[in-house]
Amino acid sequence: MPTVTRRTFLKTGVAGAGALAASGLGFDVAVAESTKVKQSLRIAGARELHSICPYCAVGCSLVAYTRLKSDGNWELLQIEGDPDSPVNEGRLCPKGATAMQLAVSPRRIESPLYRPAGATGWQKISWDQMLDKIAQNIKSSRDATFVATDGNGNTVNRTEGIAFAGGAAFSSEEGYFATKLMRGLGLVHLEQQARV
Repeated sequence: MPTVTRRTFLKTGVAGAGALAASGLGFDVAVAESTKVKQSLRIAGARELHSICPYCAVGCSLVAYTRLKSDGNWELLQIEGDPDSPVNEGRLCPKGATAMQLAVSPRRIESPLYRPAGATGWQKISWDQMLDKIAQNIKSSRDATFVATDGNGNTVNRTEGIAFAGGAAFSSEEGYFATKLMRGLGLVHLEQQARV
């Protein structure tokens, strides 16, 4: 059996590599292009809109892709994290990653529902009716639980029958406004979603 030296191995390897390179590896670009699978992206040609995730106060940036349908309505195709954002750099938490479900879930409720006392089902009502109902309930609860003075005769002007929980997506200004409004109604039980 002949002995293969290092020099012989390198000569053979270089000669083989040169022959392979000279033959072009048998790769024909025209054939590769003709056999390439033709497909288009779902978001190809879509309009790109930038937004902020609604779930908490971190402020992660979102990119929403929309397309105008033939019937004139806009269709939401995809929502993902914005890679250009210094806040989240394109990443989203599990809640933020499901942001698209806010718009396209078949279980999404699009109008206020009200269930009267003793009823077994929910009924749709208008936003004006719902806001009126909320205002009436706040007024009746406040009137029923309002405390003007404490046990020592000190003026306290508070209501202990209503509590308020602020949303974690509140800006500082919204949180300040909500707190002032609730304190104006006499609430003492104020909470914040981010603390809970």
